[in-house]
Amino acid sequence: MVVTVRVRFAPSPTGMFHVGGARSALQNWIYAKQQGGVFVLRIEDTDAARNKPEWTEGILSALDWIGISRDSYEGPYFQSSYAQEHRAAAARLHDSGRAYYCDCTREAVQARTGNQYTGYDGFCRDRGLPPGEGRALRFRTPDEGTTVVVDLIRGEPTFENKLIEDFVIARGDGSPVFLLANVVDDMTMGITHVIRAEEHLPNTPKQQLLWDALGVKPPVWAHVPVVVNEKRQKLSKRRDKVALEAYRDEGYLAAAMRNYLMLLGWAPSGDREIVPWSVIEDEFRLSEVNPSPAFFDEKKLRAFNGEYIRALPVEEFVEACRPWLTGTGTIAPPPWQPEEFDPAVFAAVAPLAQTRIAVLSEIVPNVDFLFVATPLIDEAAWTKAMKEGSAELLEATIAAFEAVDSWDAQTLKATLEAVGAERGLKLGKAQAPVRVAVTGRTVGLPLFESLEVLGPERTLTRLRAALLRLV
Repeated sequence: MVVTVRVRFAPSPTGMFHVGGARSALQNWIYAKQQGGVFVLRIEDTDAARNKPEWTEGILSALDWIGISRDSYEGPYFQSSYAQEHRAAAARLHDSGRAYYCDCTREAVQARTGNQYTGYDGFCRDRGLPPGEGRALRFRTPDEGTTVVVDLIRGEPTFENKLIEDFVIARGDGSPVFLLANVVDDMTMGITHVIRAEEHLPNTPKQQLLWDALGVKPPVWAHVPVVVNEKRQKLSKRRDKVALEAYRDEGYLAAAMRNYLMLLGWAPSGDREIVPWSVIEDEFRLSEVNPSPAFFDEKKLRAFNGEYIRALPVEEFVEACRPWLTGTGTIAPPPWQPEEFDPAVFAAVAPLAQTRIAVLSEIVPNVDFLFVATPLIDEAAWTKAMKEGSAELLEATIAAFEAVDSWDAQTLKATLEAVGAERGLKLGKAQAPVRVAVTGRTVGLPLFESLEVLGPERTLTRLRAALLRLV
C-alpha cells in the first residue's frame, strides 16, 4: 500500500517568527517535495492569552518570504478548531483505563515524596476518581518495558517506561495539554512524518505511548539539531537576535537566508556552501543531518548575504533596494524627502554600492549624500579628517575643481592628486577632507565617481560650506 507522505509545520502565533522555526519549515517543505507528499501548516493557537491575529499573519508572510507560498500547502489549520476531537480522545483513554483522574497538588506530591524534584508518584492511579473540578486527567504509563523512538536522525533512542511519570493529558477544566492535542491533531490530519526541533525529543516517548494507546501507528520521527549562539546556548528570543522578520527588514535576501538556514546541521556535496536552491532540493537528506547543535553564525550569514547581493543583476539590485529608499510599514523612511530622490541618480551609483554592502539597509548611508540638501556630517569622521592644513587643502581643491574642463571621475582624481602633491600628500590623505565635506563620512562609495554624479554645483557648494566651518 502506497502511503502519501504528509508532514506538518506547527508554530504558535505568540511572537515573531524564529529562525529555528524557519529552518524546520524549510526542512519539512523540502522533504515533502522530494517524496511527492503534502506540507501541512497548522497554527497551534490554543494559548488564548498570548495569541494575536497579527502573529498568525506574520507566520504566513514569513513563510511567503522564504519561498513557502500560501497556495502551495494545505492549511492553515487552527488547533483551536479541533477541541472536540481532543476531548473525545481524552474520554477514550479514560474509558479504556489508559488514563485516570487525579486531584493531587504539587505541594501534596512534594509532601509525600519529600523531594521537590521527584515526579508524580502515582498516588491516584487506583482511586477511581470521577471527573470533577480541579481534577486533571493523567495518562497511565506502563510499569515495565521500554519505548523505542525510531528517529531518522538520531537512530533509536530508548526510554525506560518506569522512568516516565504518569503525565497530565487534560487539565482540571477538561482542556487538553500540548502532548495530547499535538498527537490528536497529527492523527486527524494524517501526518506520517514529524520533523521538528530536538527540544521536543523528551516529549516523544510520551506522545508515542499516546499514539499506541489510541490504536494508531506513530509517525516517523526526525528531530533536527537545536540552533545555538556563539556561546553554544540555545537561541533565545530574550537574549539573541532570532526574529526572521528582523533579518528581512535589515536587508537580508530571502535566497541567502534560506540557503544559510539549510546549512544548520547539513551540508551539500563538495567543498561548497553557497549553492542554487535546486541543488539543496535535490541533495538534502534527513538521514545526513548532523545531530550535534548547529551554530547560528550571524557574521557568516552576513557574508553569505553579501555574496548573494553581489551576484544580483544590477536591475534586480536596484529593485531590491527600493524598500529602503522609500520606507515601508516596517522599514524606516530614509533621511531625504521623497521628492528629493532621483531614480536615475541612484541607478548611476548602484553598481558601485552593490559591491560594498552586505545587507540592503546599508544602501541608505552609502547614497544619502546624493539626495539630501546638505550632507549628514558624522562628527567623529569630521574630527578625524579635518586635520591641520585641511582648510588650505579645501581652498586649493575648490579653485582647482572650478577650473577643470571636464567634470568626470578621472579628471577630478587627477586634479585632487595634483593638489595633494603640491602639499606633500598622497591621494589617500588629500581626499579624506574632501570626502567628509561632500558625503559626511570617511568611508563610502568611490569618491570621484560620487563627485561626478553629484555634479559641480553641489560638490563645490559643500566644499565651500566645509571651508567656512573650518576658518
